Amino acid sequence: MDIGLVLQTDPPAQTVVDLMVRAEELGFSHGWTFDSHVLWQEPYVIYPRILERTSRLIVGPMVTNPATRDWTVIASLHATLNEMYGNRTVCGIGRGDSAVRVQGRHPTTLARLEESMHVIRELAEGRAVDLHDTTVQIPWVPAGASLPVWMAGYGPKALDLVGRAADGFILQLADPYLVEWTVKTVRSSAEAAGRDPSEITICVAAPAYVGSDLAHARGQCRWFGGMVGNHVADLVTRYGESSEAVPVELSGYIKGRAGYDYSHHGRAHNRSTGFVPDEVVDRFCLLGPPAAQLEKLALLRELGVDQFAIYAMHDAREETIEAYGRSVIPQL
Repeated sequence: MDIGLVLQTDPPAQTVVDLMVRAEELGFSHGWTFDSHVLWQEPYVIYPRILERTSRLIVGPMVTNPATRDWTVIASLHATLNEMYGNRTVCGIGRGDSAVRVQGRHPTTLARLEESMHVIRELAEGRAVDLHDTTVQIPWVPAGASLPVWMAGYGPKALDLVGRAADGFILQLADPYLVEWTVKTVRSSAEAAGRDPSEITICVAAPAYVGSDLAHARGQCRWFGGMVGNHVADLVTRYGESSEAVPVELSGYIKGRAGYDYSHHGRAHNRSTGFVPDEVVDRFCLLGPPAAQLEKLALLRELGVDQFAIYAMHDAREETIEAYGRSVIPQL
């Protein structure tokens, strides 16, 4: 199992670069960042600084979206980085959350997301696409260019799209029951589409907090249940509160949700996440000493997870990164 690191691009950008360099030294395989250019600094400016100081770390957004960024620009950005540093980027993408909502806009449709994934991958790998009734191709992309496109999603239709069209699946929670349900759904969709389900990389992303004070760790990671709740609220609106299409293990906890303040998005002590109970934090995150982390990681691996990506937005960021490098990654 690979271990990735997810950071917000808070200033100073140099700190993000230094943490990613240290992550590679400790054995992390991927360096991910949020892509919400109003709330945080522009990630695509920071990626080349990370790539030039590392030799094998793969970088990319978790996640970008086809609403705030032009699809051809996304393709060209990745293709440029890959030409410079050798196919060391991955494009994580979804319908959009904070990047669009902070501007008063709404997430894009799954149909638009599907089209964008095709366009981005084809262009970044040097092939031509039909775009607005015009044939478009990036002429300078070298032979052998490769850009995996990993899609994030929760609901049945999104999971079906992952199985049909994505190279990888990003699930932003670490509840074993929901991991099993979503992975099975993705793989069934892939098989129905004539694809080999094993070729879809499964990435689970969630906060990890290494420490013995579980009450404190829960308080530091409760924000994550609020972030996931934004997507779950969309699912409840679409499918209904009691729909069999969405497991109650995913939808049940947001009944007390009363809105969300994006100015505190992805941060400990987010005032919009008081509705998230302790048991959801425990299910969605990895909390406790290294032995507890390894126990849950082993279960996730049995369920087909290829990478666990740590959201490190809490007061033990550096300590958790170091603990993973010292006591978790060597055991994997």
